[in-house]
Amino acid sequence: MKVVVVSDTHMPRMAKKLPERLVEALKTADVILHAGDWTDASVAEMLGKYAPVHGICGNNDGPELVRLFGLRRIVKLDGIRIGIVHGHGQGKREDTETRAFRSFEPGEVDVIVFGHSHIPLHKHRDGVLLFNPGSPTDRRRSTHYAFGIFTIHEGSLTAQHVKYLHK
Repeated sequence: MKVVVVSDTHMPRMAKKLPERLVEALKTADVILHAGDWTDASVAEMLGKYAPVHGICGNNDGPELVRLFGLRRIVKLDGIRIGIVHGHGQGKREDTETRAFRSFEPGEVDVIVFGHSHIPLHKHRDGVLLFNPGSPTDRRRSTHYAFGIFTIHEGSLTAQHVKYLHK
């Protein structure tokens, strides 16, 4: 199973359309995860043309999107429990990873997908994979635009980032 992981699309302000590099990956996706800051419901519609979308809202999403997606969720894919949260809240932006990690109880999930910082991250913490896909449209302090791909096979998940310089 191929899962495309995105966050912080900030559309249409940061891009009028999905970047081509992302579209190429979406064409073969089985599932799409979005970790918030869509900023417009049209992004969900764009992504939904490729595969089922599971997502949550971030600090830049309005009440309509919050009603559609909520702020936190757990998705189970081929036996893997994936928690999705944006990671925003009190404290500095550097605390995003810790806020995301603390959004789920110990043992509740195998993977936590989050966004907010726009900086790609792939690391393990107390047996949980923490994965921030970065942003495909707004790299901010990151060196590249980015999104993620999870490959799930027989209850095992591998994760990678796809990084690029031009939208």
